[in-house]
Amino acid sequence: MAHNLHHNDHHSHHSHTHPVAGKSTRRDFISFLVSAAVLAPWALGQTQNQSASDLAERFRQMSEEYESKGLATPFKGITTNGEVMLGLFEIKPSGVSTEPVRNAAEAFIASLPPLQLARTMYPVDDLEWRKWMNQHFYARQGVCFAEMTDAQRQAAFGLMRASLSGEGFELTRNIMRLNETLADLAEDHEFLGEWLYYIQIYGKPSATEPWGWKLEGHHAIINYFVLGDQVVMTPLFIGSEPVRAPSGKYKGLEILQKEQNDGLAMLNALPQAQRKQAILNFSKTGNNNLTEAFKDNVVIDYAGLRTNDLSGPARQRFRDLIHLYIKNMDEGHARVRMDEVDRYLDQTWFTWIGATQPDSAFYYRVHSPVVLIEFDHQQPANLRKFAADPTKPTQQHIHCVVRTPNGNDYGKDLLRQHYLAHPHTT
Repeated sequence: MAHNLHHNDHHSHHSHTHPVAGKSTRRDFISFLVSAAVLAPWALGQTQNQSASDLAERFRQMSEEYESKGLATPFKGITTNGEVMLGLFEIKPSGVSTEPVRNAAEAFIASLPPLQLARTMYPVDDLEWRKWMNQHFYARQGVCFAEMTDAQRQAAFGLMRASLSGEGFELTRNIMRLNETLADLAEDHEFLGEWLYYIQIYGKPSATEPWGWKLEGHHAIINYFVLGDQVVMTPLFIGSEPVRAPSGKYKGLEILQKEQNDGLAMLNALPQAQRKQAILNFSKTGNNNLTEAFKDNVVIDYAGLRTNDLSGPARQRFRDLIHLYIKNMDEGHARVRMDEVDRYLDQTWFTWIGATQPDSAFYYRVHSPVVLIEFDHQQPANLRKFAADPTKPTQQHIHCVVRTPNGNDYGKDLLRQHYLAHPHTT
């Protein structure tokens, strides 16, 4: 079981910085968590009479409960049957330089004073990679945009710009902006808002050794692993509620419309027989994503329509749909990733749940040995007080996830191979 990296073997020498710094940081930011009861009505009854600090403690415990349950088994990767397909990923030159990302990471690191640095830096194989969650009660690590100086913020954006495409950067910023819109609408500026996003750095930026970074916050989680000139940018989580700002300083801003509309167009352009194969269920009553937080080892069999016999135009449309998600990476590495996707295009499946009208709420999934993409219209959460029916999924709340099945989320399969080739000592 080479896949089950022992996460703790390689960084005992770091232990003096993290637990201490990490714990106090969690406490600092726990005050943000108070209003998260909006998301967990069941917690409200038992907590509303308690003081804010008791509530904060409750949310810290909730976060840790999710972590201990979600991380109870070692990382394996998403599979179709519990068995990882071997030999899908290899360490080899991509021909696309990662130097700009490395330089930007070094500039960001240089902007942090020692205390912030201590809680931002993690060993490259740290379990912290796997600790992410979209929900806004979740207690996050790293340095927060809200506490950054302008210069630090610019350096953080510099890292994001170097790593992402122009569109990927803009999408991430717009998710942050829409979280400000949500703060206005939900009347909660303590725990929702544009700057409640955190960055962590894993390993030391290097031309030859593995390293990476993570951005996490409400509706935006980017895991970015680098080895040499190879990049793995999954798990990636993008979404928003609302996806279109009805008011406020970002009024009119909207995201993820193409992902929504092109998915629907792709389905509706299929011949009837194929469309029938793709649709698992016309009825969508809840949230359907299967690969969100702490689902690193989930088993999902292929379902729906196998796309190997799509006609030329339908095949191109399907490939374009996949590219919509992949092109959030910088252009060169998106091209490398699409080559990987293309190699398995005949072994890719398309799955649909929900109705097929322009205003329908729906879910779709793209799934192959090397990529898994989910798009989901979700039930109202922080905006449920405005919903005609708070249980009904809506086009105003979208979650998308991109994964690399078979053990290479977080670049872990590349990391495993790297350690086999270069046994390292601490």
